Amino acid sequence: MEQPRRITDSFPRRRRPGRTPGRDKGRVKGRDKGRGCPQTRPRALPPDESPPPPPLDQTLLEMLRRFDLAWEYGPCTGITRLQRWERAQALGLSPPDPVRDALLEHRDNPDVTYSLWHEYAL
Repeated sequence: MEQPRRITDSFPRRRRPGRTPGRDKGRVKGRDKGRGCPQTRPRALPPDESPPPPPLDQTLLEMLRRFDLAWEYGPCTGITRLQRWERAQALGLSPPDPVRDALLEHRDNPDVTYSLWHEYAL
């Protein structure tokens, strides 16, 4: 009985460049056995780029999220949190003072400056 033909039988076999018979597939050519991955150095910042801000306290972020979700201070889309706080103060809605203090203290951090919804299109 004749063996069934496969579709790959009609195409010539080609050798992949860089593969040699007997070489382990997982090893990278030219790398020493005991070294492992080379140590990565931290990326140097260009002169015009400032270092990233330090991580924020989760209680601060939770307070700002609650301020964003409190609809008694008006809508928060399209404006910064500080603009929303000042608008609510001007309308006599008495927004919480710790929110304003946190916004002024972390003025340069976009995670604090913008509301939860700033990434969504209007």
